[in-house]
Amino acid sequence: MRYKYIKHISFFLFIFAFGFNANAQLDRTKQPKAGPAPKIELKKPEQFKLDNGLKVMVVENHVLPRVSFTLQIDNNPILEGDKAGVSTLLGAMLGNGTTSITKDKFNEEIDFIGANLNFGSQSAYAAGLSKYSERLVQLMADAAMNPLLTEEEFDKEKNKLLENLKSEEKSVAAAAARVGSALSYGVKHPYGEFSSEESINSIKFQDVLDYYKTYFGPSNAYLVVIGDIDDDKVKDLTKKYLGNWKAVATPEIKIIQPEANVPKTEIDFVDMPNAVQSDITVINNVKLKMSDEDYFPVLIANFILGGGGSGYLYKNLREDKGYTYGAYSRVRDSRYEAAQFSASAEVRNEVTDSAVVETMKEIKRLRTEKVDPETLALAKAKYVGSFVLALERPQTIANYALNIELNDLDDDFYEDYLKKINEVTAEDVMRVANKYFQPENSRIIVVGKGSEVLENLEKTGYPINYYDKYAKKVEKPVFSKPIPEGVTAKSVLDTYIARVGGKDKLSKVNTVYNVAEVSIANVPMQLSAEMKSMAPNMESMEMSAQGMGVLMKQKFDGTVGYVEQQGQKMPLTEVQIAEKKAEKSIFPELYYDNAELESVATVNGKDVYKIKVTTADKPSYRYYDVETGLLSRVESSIEAQGQMMTSTVDFSNYQEVEGIMFPMMQHVESGPQVIDLKIDKVVVNKDVTADDFK
Repeated sequence: MRYKYIKHISFFLFIFAFGFNANAQLDRTKQPKAGPAPKIELKKPEQFKLDNGLKVMVVENHVLPRVSFTLQIDNNPILEGDKAGVSTLLGAMLGNGTTSITKDKFNEEIDFIGANLNFGSQSAYAAGLSKYSERLVQLMADAAMNPLLTEEEFDKEKNKLLENLKSEEKSVAAAAARVGSALSYGVKHPYGEFSSEESINSIKFQDVLDYYKTYFGPSNAYLVVIGDIDDDKVKDLTKKYLGNWKAVATPEIKIIQPEANVPKTEIDFVDMPNAVQSDITVINNVKLKMSDEDYFPVLIANFILGGGGSGYLYKNLREDKGYTYGAYSRVRDSRYEAAQFSASAEVRNEVTDSAVVETMKEIKRLRTEKVDPETLALAKAKYVGSFVLALERPQTIANYALNIELNDLDDDFYEDYLKKINEVTAEDVMRVANKYFQPENSRIIVVGKGSEVLENLEKTGYPINYYDKYAKKVEKPVFSKPIPEGVTAKSVLDTYIARVGGKDKLSKVNTVYNVAEVSIANVPMQLSAEMKSMAPNMESMEMSAQGMGVLMKQKFDGTVGYVEQQGQKMPLTEVQIAEKKAEKSIFPELYYDNAELESVATVNGKDVYKIKVTTADKPSYRYYDVETGLLSRVESSIEAQGQMMTSTVDFSNYQEVEGIMFPMMQHVESGPQVIDLKIDKVVVNKDVTADDFK
């Protein structure tokens, strides 16, 4: 049977427009003179402090009848050690009722007054109509001071956290983030440690209670109130509902220094055989605070390098080379001396080494070539626009007020923000790029399919270290094992055919009808799909959502076909038609006469035979489990939005239907899309007619 995968494409459009006089000529040799920066006047918050240490800041804004309360507990970063994950569990449990209000009644009342209320392990946020401000403060205070922390809720959240870890087991992005932080900061740094199955299983209910009692208190806390409420009322409400919040004796939390940068550039490689593309991150630690003079030049330098679609990285890796959908950089400031620079991209396997070389080239370019005036002006305009737009959100004012307090900033920091941006020169950009972007001392974290990318990565000249998905150093992986004597592509295919039912039974299958539940990552709705096949190569797929009917169709009747989505029908191209005509839609293994056995590889921890099959001059790879003989993966290249990408389909949970084994689970990874299909129904030689493919 041929297995189909579903294409789900989302389009995002970012528009940045500049208006110039049609007759004006831009002299690119001179930096344009900046006009006067817009005058920004931010209302200073009224401030007072409760006896328990809680610091309250109030900014009145009576434009809309709404109010927000932002609570932030200002503890130093906390190392959780062998209990990593305890703060995550506490954050998930807070805000779900109080000792006097059940979880259901608490949530019902929040919904009734049309409010938002959520908690983190050291924070809370509440927002709603100002006429409910007293009740909102009362509910938030009660949930903070008297949280309903039960063992039943603990067990539920713990199991949920463990399930999340399992779901991330094959995630290249999750592994890249974990390993990058662990190596850069060190696993004994709060920013470098990570939760594991072992650490989560070691957490007891009492550990969560102890964490709450130790770190969740008013002594180091700030409450920022923004909106349609006056200072006197805030004083009354906070004293009434938060004045009795008992201060906790928070132990001194030592500031831990991150790991030093490597003395020489190195590649730190993590092999993930399921990877359909490589995740690349160039990373180095720096020291940068918001209060530093270099802060604004660094913002501009980072934007020019990789802050958006106009960045050096994006233009090179996406627009020029077509390696990726996007390439970006980031500088994370830190008052704890844990700032960090990083540049990242997800690229096709076959260009992983080239993407590494080009990324390093663009970083070095910013350090050696003075940025041109137009690019510098564009970067400044971006920050002016985003800053002004952000001021429309009340929460921005709360964040600014907190930043000034927490980062020891001048009171006029944000009033002078645009002025400081416009003062940045091309010389400043080059200077800070040399100081903070350090390619000569960077780790290049690469997570990808080693069997396809390592050989070329070794040619870059950078030394390579090897790590597992949890940042433990390992030996260089072995990607190919010797093929046992006597094993050929034909013998592997014959074993598969025998294992799933035998040549006689398979040859008599004329139609197959599947019904599947479809889950697409980051798409909340549950979908279903009906997939039909008829020999020799007719195919139909219709995907639906409950209450919305058919969302998408794919049809091929053996001669022509189309894809239809949202009422738009697009015929298949000549190339697509040729490929479908060349492929058999049901049990193609019966017809492969040009298959090549390439190697014994590993898929999902199991040895598999890797077989190359070429149809319509297009190669694909099929992987058959050495032990069971069953097909475990199909890997092919597809084109989307003008770019080639690798698509994989993993097959599991084989079950017998009409004496034939079918995989009831399919996991699809195609570029950024992750799709899971659970086959609920398989019908053989019934319920399919030629009209289904029209």
